[in-house]
Amino acid sequence: MNKLFHLLLGVSLLLILFLNPVNGYENATVPLVLWHGMGDSCCNPLSMGAIKKMIEEFIPGIYVLSLMIGKTVVQDTENGFFMDVNKQVDMVCSQLAQDPKLKKGYNAMGFSQGGQFLRAVAQRCPSPPMKNLISVGGQQQGVYGLPRCPGESSVICDWIRKQLNSGAYTSLVQKHLVQAQYWHDPLNDDLYRKYSLFLADINQERVVNETYKKNLQLLENFVMVKFLQDTVVDPVDTEWFGFLKMGQAKETETLQESVLYKEDRLGLAAMEAAGKLHFLASVGDHLQFTEEWFTNNLLPYLR
Repeated sequence: MNKLFHLLLGVSLLLILFLNPVNGYENATVPLVLWHGMGDSCCNPLSMGAIKKMIEEFIPGIYVLSLMIGKTVVQDTENGFFMDVNKQVDMVCSQLAQDPKLKKGYNAMGFSQGGQFLRAVAQRCPSPPMKNLISVGGQQQGVYGLPRCPGESSVICDWIRKQLNSGAYTSLVQKHLVQAQYWHDPLNDDLYRKYSLFLADINQERVVNETYKKNLQLLENFVMVKFLQDTVVDPVDTEWFGFLKMGQAKETETLQESVLYKEDRLGLAAMEAAGKLHFLASVGDHLQFTEEWFTNNLLPYLR
C-alpha cells in the first residue's frame, strides 16, 4: 500500500508539472508571431483573427501574437499604408524583445507585405531568435504593379504604374507611403537602389551588411508561399524571391538566376544548400487557401 501511495504521488506531481509549468519548466510549443498584410489588421475576425483561432485549435497551448501596429485596430490598418516601414520594424523588434513568452525563440508568419516586414525583423533583430519564417504571398523582391491591375496586360494600368513610379522615390512619398518603400522599378534601377528606404536596404542592394546576412542564416527554415493565380501581386515571382529582369518590365527571372543569389548577398544560396529554403505553391488568388492546404503545408513548421 505504501509503495502504491508513493507511486501515485509521483505520477500526480508529474502531471501537475506538465499541466502547470513552474520553476522554469515551459511548454515545448514554440510561440508564433503573425504580421498581417495591406488593408488588414491584427484582429479582423474574417482574416487574421480566424487564422489565429485555427492555429490555436490545431496546436493546443500555443502562444500566438498577432501584431498590432498602433494602439487601435483602426490605427493598425492605417499604418499598413502610411507609417514608415523601418519605424514599424523598430516597433515590432522592441515589442518582441519585451515579451517574456518569446525569450527562448518564436516562429513567424507574415501575410503579403507582412512577409517581407518579418524578414526585416529576422535580419535586424536576432534577439529573441526567430526560428522559422513563413512568408505567405510576401513580396520579397518588391512589386512593380498595382493590385488587380497587372501592368503588362493593361495599357491603363501600365500608365498608372509609370505615374506612381515617377514619384515613388521622392523623399516625401518614400517616408509616408508604405507600398512605395517596396516599389521596385526595373527600368530605373539606379533610382531604386539609391532612394528606396526599406527594400533596397534589406535586400542588400547598396552595400552588403554582413550582420543582415548572418542573422538571416540563423533561421532554421525560410518558407515562401506563391499563389499561382495571384491577381494582386505583380510580378507574382516576387513571392518566391524572383523578379523582373532589370532594364525591361516583361521577362522575369527566378531567385536562383538573380545577381542577389549568385553573389549570395543575403546568404540565400548558402541557405538553400543547407536545405533551409522551401518554395511552396497554392492554387488560387492572393492569400486564398483552404484550411486543409494550410494544415498540411504550413502547420508542420509550427509544431
